[in-house]
Formats: sequence, C-alpha cells, structure tokens
Amino acid sequence: MAKKKTILETNNPNLKKSLHFFIMLALVLASFTMTYLFYPQLPATMASHWGLSGEANGFMPKEQSAYLLPSITAILAVALYFIPRLDPLQKNIKQFEGHYTLFIINMISFFVFLQALVILWNLGVLVNFNQAMRLALGVLIFSVGSLMSHAKRNYFIGIRTPWTLNSEKVWDKTHAFGGKAFKGAAVLMAIGVFFPPLAFYFIFIPIMLAAIGSVVYSYVEYVKQKKN
Repeated sequence: MAKKKTILETNNPNLKKSLHFFIMLALVLASFTMTYLFYPQLPATMASHWGLSGEANGFMPKEQSAYLLPSITAILAVALYFIPRLDPLQKNIKQFEGHYTLFIINMISFFVFLQALVILWNLGVLVNFNQAMRLALGVLIFSVGSLMSHAKRNYFIGIRTPWTLNSEKVWDKTHAFGGKAFKGAAVLMAIGVFFPPLAFYFIFIPIMLAAIGSVVYSYVEYVKQKKN
C-alpha cells in the first residue's frame, strides 16, 4: 500500500506555493507579534546598533526603533516575492523557484532572529549579539551559495554581469563557481566566531572575495568562450 504524502512532501506545485507563502507570512507576523507582546517592557530609548566589540553604540527612541526591523522585513519579503514576476525571463526563474523561495524564507528568518536579539538585549538579557548574528549571517550566506548553484539566467537574481547575461553557458559556469565561493565564505564566517578579535575580517573579506571572484570569473569565462 502506497504511503500517503504529507503536505510538505506533496508534488502539487500550487499547494507548495501556498505553503511557502504562508510560511513567509507567518514569519513576518511573528516578528510583529513578538514586538507587540514585549513593547510595554522595552525601554524608552532602545539600543539599535552594536559595534565590533559587541557593545551597543547606537540608540533610538522606542517609538522609532521597536517596529523598524519588522517593517523592513515585511517590505523585503514583498519585494523578493513579487519583483521577479516582472522578469522577462520568468520561465527560467521557475526552473529554480523552489530554491529561490527557500532563500526568501531564510532571509526573512534572519531578520526575525535579528529582531529577537534586539528585543532580548533591550530587555536586559545581554546575549552575545555579534556572535549570534555572525552565525545567523553565515547560514544566510550559505543559503545564497545554494541559490547561486541552481540559478538560471534572469535579470533579477544571481550574478548579473554583462558577460553572464550575454551567454547562458557563462551564466551556468559562473554560478557553479559562485555557489561554491559563497558557501566557502559562509564556512569561513562560522570559523570566525572562534576568533572574536578578527571577526570583522572573517565576515567581509570572504564575502568580498566571493563576490569579486565571481565577477572576474564571469569575464574570464566569457573571453575563453569568445576565443573558442
């Protein structure tokens, strides 16, 4: 007797889309709900920025700060979800739509987690803000690498250089390289958690190298293809 599939295992594309949409919506609502519940306990002036040492060095009135991240999260979620639908190469996006949706969910989750850290800190729970954020950012960058590995040529998502947009072959090779590069950057960021004084370098240098390396790689591949 065949095993009945759960809603998470279904092959029905419309059901999957609906499920993914409600996951995104639930995450955004969770950010607002969490803020609403703890709003009365938050101080009148909230810490809103942290330095490399992990100490708060920026502050804002509660009225401006409390719902700032949830609002950014909602705007970002709407933009990421709807803008690719305007792409002339939307049929290509559909080929990796599941991976893109997972990236959006990871992005929203990152901001919800960040809001939770902000609330905890301002309630007096002095979590290691920077360490926690670095780990979460590493997970997000790894998700970027995974998305790159599956992205097909389009105008909104991926490494969009003149050379990748000109050639599908260059696009595919560049994104295979970029996927590995960003995943490698994420691993280095995670290692950087164990070296707090050098954490800044473990974050920005790997990301910059992955980004610049992918652009250079796309040009080199384009030149090679043109010669051949």
